[in-house]
Amino acid sequence: MLPPRALPAAEVQARLDDWLQVEFTHFALHQEAAQIAALSAEDQEFVLGWVRRSAAVNVQLGHLFATQAPRRLTPATRRPVEAWVLQALDQFDRHGLKAAVQTLRHPDRFVAPGREHAGAAVFADFSGVLQHFVAGLSGRPLRLEQAVDDAGAYTDSETIYLPTVVSRFDSAADNFQLAKVWVTLLWAQTRFGSLTCDAAGACERFSDPAHALQCFAALETMRLEALIARDLPGIGREMSRLRTLAGTDRLEPAWQDWRERLAAPGAQARDTLACLDAAYATKPPPPPPFHCAWRPEAVAAVMAARTAREKALLRAKLAQVLERLPPPATREADPSRIALNSATDAPNELPRHELLVDGIAVPLPDDVAPLLTSIQLDFGGIPPEYLEAAGPGDYAPAVSNPPERDPDSVWSGVYHEDGATLYPEWDYRRQSFRKNWCVMREINLPPLHDGFREQVLQRYPGLSRELRRSFEALRDCNRVERRQVEGDELDIDALVEAHCDLRAGRDVSDRLFTQRHRAERDIAVLFLVDMSGSTKGWINDVERETLLLLSEALETLGDRYAIYGFSGMTRKKCEVFRIKRFDEGYGADVQGRIAAIRPRDYTRMGFAVRHATHLLGQVDARRRLLIVISDGKPDDYPDRYRGPYGIEDTRRALQQAVHAGVRPFCITVDKEARDYLPQLYGSAHFTVVDDVARLPYKVGEVYRRLTH
Repeated sequence: MLPPRALPAAEVQARLDDWLQVEFTHFALHQEAAQIAALSAEDQEFVLGWVRRSAAVNVQLGHLFATQAPRRLTPATRRPVEAWVLQALDQFDRHGLKAAVQTLRHPDRFVAPGREHAGAAVFADFSGVLQHFVAGLSGRPLRLEQAVDDAGAYTDSETIYLPTVVSRFDSAADNFQLAKVWVTLLWAQTRFGSLTCDAAGACERFSDPAHALQCFAALETMRLEALIARDLPGIGREMSRLRTLAGTDRLEPAWQDWRERLAAPGAQARDTLACLDAAYATKPPPPPPFHCAWRPEAVAAVMAARTAREKALLRAKLAQVLERLPPPATREADPSRIALNSATDAPNELPRHELLVDGIAVPLPDDVAPLLTSIQLDFGGIPPEYLEAAGPGDYAPAVSNPPERDPDSVWSGVYHEDGATLYPEWDYRRQSFRKNWCVMREINLPPLHDGFREQVLQRYPGLSRELRRSFEALRDCNRVERRQVEGDELDIDALVEAHCDLRAGRDVSDRLFTQRHRAERDIAVLFLVDMSGSTKGWINDVERETLLLLSEALETLGDRYAIYGFSGMTRKKCEVFRIKRFDEGYGADVQGRIAAIRPRDYTRMGFAVRHATHLLGQVDARRRLLIVISDGKPDDYPDRYRGPYGIEDTRRALQQAVHAGVRPFCITVDKEARDYLPQLYGSAHFTVVDDVARLPYKVGEVYRRLTH
């Protein structure tokens, strides 16, 4: 492959004029073209590539990037510059042009002037690893998000916010460790009472509350460092190393004394407040590299909403516990006579709770334990009023089982993203994801009991029997294991190789036999059915008949399977319909939901593939298959999803499925599918059914081939 060729200024100018539509917008960039032409060929390719991608989203963004990037770019800053423009495009998607322009006008937040950033760590690169890391820590589940301003790293007690680019140190490994220490320290704030001690109120009594809060932050960081060093010694060593690396490990004698006091086992946030009066009269030490910002107002707002919600939810859950008790206990039990028996094995461990009703131990529901943990973190215990079960007057079932809202009300302005799952979408023009772009709701499809099953079985008695017989043969098939030490028959291939080895004077293997044993099927299959408006009529009828016949046959095989439908109308109305879950038996309701499958909107497919991959990932199976049944290419209500955009997004979703261990396969009745399906699935991962009437035969044949 030839290296990139450096472009002269005239050619750079021509490309900029083309991408930025100079004849319409007057964004002539003569000086910038000369600056880009002076870059190396690799840097030219980088800058021009991102000018083209950002201009495809908005011409003004492309213009701003072209004016800023050449002055900021060095070989060492490409990744931070890329993070900078991606953040701007993300801001454009979420908040519009003004927010994106503000991001591009402040590159210093991403690329500090006069500093080489070869070792910068970017949020998009480390967030996935650290999200798994924080999920393994005790306490309340925490999310990771990018901080959108200059506030640094902080938490609101439910979300940890980190800078988009971490570049304090020259080494990429050190910057990643800094991000990891930040996550650990912010988790410790939620876990060990830093956010519930009313530090803001304590600082208000001083003449300079900001200075007081700075002193409190320094003291509390010391306390948390000691806790982390005891509970997570590996992270503790990294904190000490980073302090030394940054030159902030030396303290004045007074601060050293406070550090030793707060490092004592059993020290709590109130001990930090007790040191505040004396510390206020001194100058705080230089902040460590993992210094965190404090946002008391954000914590207060999130905590107020959470405590009200969790109190109502816990009382509703306790009422449900009482309802499930045997009748004698229910009559004698008073809703106010509920207690918790709590115990811990170590001072810093969260307590284990045992629920008591009238002094008798009652099993604690699985979803109540994390609720009690969250309340414990906010109050240091469970307030007595939280243990009063909701009575008939104030018990609202919607608190513990929120009703599903009507998806159609999204168009009437009642709600938009409330309660939905957000999925990214791949934009091939910018070569990056649009974050949280598709607003997806999983909806129960109401069953339709109209005798559909009986009609189908009566219409296709021969096909039904044929599918059952072929699937029973799969269930009873034996698997042959070759090259065994002992077995039922000789392995001819192994025997020939052994003979050749013997003639050649080499050691001869004793694995010369084959063994047969019944194959163990450990398979999970999800059928994803196109419910777009284009399936109206005969195609929809055949889809429903196929799914019913297939379900009848699969019951004889015993494989785990699920059926979901999908359709969409723009990114704000992406719908997945539950027809059969993996943990649901094949009964009258499932048969009724298959009968109720009807054409809906359009074929926005990427979000549906991503959600199906997520559902399959929750199933413990050796082999996971995703079989898509569709009548056409990805499409949506007239917008940019038509054409290459939709095909590229679906292709990227299928690649993500493969990386997640899911094998996708498409069955389509679109006669033009051979023009685009090889790009989506590859030549061996799809089949085209020319005759719609043969769809049931083809689906059964494909299933046998994929699972044999």
